[in-house]
Amino acid sequence: MYHKFFKIKSKEKEGDGMAKVIPFRGYRYNTEIFGDLNLTTAPPYDIISDEKRTELYERSPYNIVRIDYGMDQAGDSAENNKYTRAGKTLKDWIANQILIQEDAPAFYIYEEVFSLKGETQKSFKGILSLVQLEEFSKGIILPHEQTISKAKADRYDLMCATEGNLSPIYSLYTDGDGEMTTILYNVTLAEPDISFTTDENVRQNIWLVKDSALLEKITASFINKQLFIADGHHRYETALAYRDMRRERDKTENAPYDYVMMMLVAMEDSGLKVFPTHRMIHSSGTYDETMLIGCLTEDFEVSKIFFTEGNYADIITARLANTLTDKLFGLYTGEDYYYLLKLKNYDFIDGLLPEMSEAYRHLDVTILHSLILERYLDIDQQNMAEQRNLTYTRSAQEAIDEVRARHKQCAFLINATKIKEIRQVSSVNEKMPQKSTYFWPKLITGIVINLF
Repeated sequence: MYHKFFKIKSKEKEGDGMAKVIPFRGYRYNTEIFGDLNLTTAPPYDIISDEKRTELYERSPYNIVRIDYGMDQAGDSAENNKYTRAGKTLKDWIANQILIQEDAPAFYIYEEVFSLKGETQKSFKGILSLVQLEEFSKGIILPHEQTISKAKADRYDLMCATEGNLSPIYSLYTDGDGEMTTILYNVTLAEPDISFTTDENVRQNIWLVKDSALLEKITASFINKQLFIADGHHRYETALAYRDMRRERDKTENAPYDYVMMMLVAMEDSGLKVFPTHRMIHSSGTYDETMLIGCLTEDFEVSKIFFTEGNYADIITARLANTLTDKLFGLYTGEDYYYLLKLKNYDFIDGLLPEMSEAYRHLDVTILHSLILERYLDIDQQNMAEQRNLTYTRSAQEAIDEVRARHKQCAFLINATKIKEIRQVSSVNEKMPQKSTYFWPKLITGIVINLF
C-alpha cells in the first residue's frame, strides 16, 4: 500500500499539530462498464429512507447501497447477515472488475455543482485523500457534534466486514494564504475525468491528480493545519476504534488502517452551504401554548405575527434570515400566526453554562435547547438523543405541515449554524448538540473507495 512509502518533502517536521494528508490508490467503478455513475452511487446511508434504499437496490445490481447500507433478511445469523454479505459482495465486485484499483497513487479533486431556490449556481471543491487518524485530544482533527452509539456500532460492524472506507468523511480546513485554492483552480481548468448528475440534480465532477510533484505539494500544504469534521463524526470515531482493535490484534503501527478517507474543503470556499435543522415537539405532557409564551417573555421579546398571504414556511425563514446579530427563533403552533422570539440578552445563558465557551453558549441551538426545550418543556439531553418528544427536520415546510396537520404540537424554526461558529466551538475542544449542522449537498458514496 502507498501509505508506507509516501514521504513529505518539507522543511517542517512531522509530529503533533500536523495533519498528515496523503494520496492513495482508490477503488472506483469500472467506467468501461458503467457510463453513468448515478446508477451505481448513492447518497450517504444516514439520509436514505427505506423506500429510497429499495429503489437503489432495484436501480442496479451493482449499486453501492448493497454494500454500504444492506438490507436485513429473514434467517440472518452471526455467520450470514447484511455485514457479511457486504464483505462478500465487495470481494466479488473486485474479482469481477466491477471495481478496479487506481494504477498509481492519486488525490481526487471533487466538485459538487448545484443550484438553490432563488440563487445562482454554486459549487464547492475539495480533495479526496487519506488522512492519518488522530485522537481528538491532540487538537489536529477536531469534531463539532455529539454522536450516537447505535450509529457507531453499525458502522463498526460494516468496517470489520469490508476492511475499508466506503464513503469519505467531510472535513474543513483554513486556507488563509489561498495556496490550496490556487492548486484546485489550476487542476480544474481541464475537463473532469469523471462527471455525472445525481437524482437531486447535483453535478459530480472528479479530477485525478497523479503527478508526483503536485502530490508532494498538496501533502506539504497541510502541514500544521487543523481539520474540522463537518460531517461523518460517527465514521471517524468508528475508524479510530477499528484502528485500535487492529493494532491490538496485529501488533503493528503505520498500517493502512491508520488512515481514513476524507474530503477536505477550505472554510473560505464560497460554495459551502449549511442548512438549519428545525425542531418539532410531539407528545409533550408539559406543552401548553399560553403557558409557554408566558414563560418565554422572561428571556425573549415575543412578537405574535399574523399571516396575511404567502407560504408560512417561507415567511418565517425569510424573517429569521433577515438578521445579522439578533438571536431569532420562529415558533409555530398550527394557527394563522407565528411567534418571533428575540433573545433579550445573553446574561441567563452565560450564567447557566459558565463552564462552556462563549462560542458554545451563544449558538442558536444551545439557546434553543437550554433556555426553551430543557427549561420549559422538560426535554433534556437524554430526551433529545432518544427523540422521545423531539423530532428533527431540515425542511421548514415539513415542520409547518406537521404542526398544521396536528401530527406535532409545535415547531421551532432556527437559522443555520455559521462556518465560523463551527470552527470556534471545535477549536476549544467542545462539541455542539446533535443536529446542529446539515451540510448540503451531501458527498456521494461510491465515487472512490479506500480499502485496507
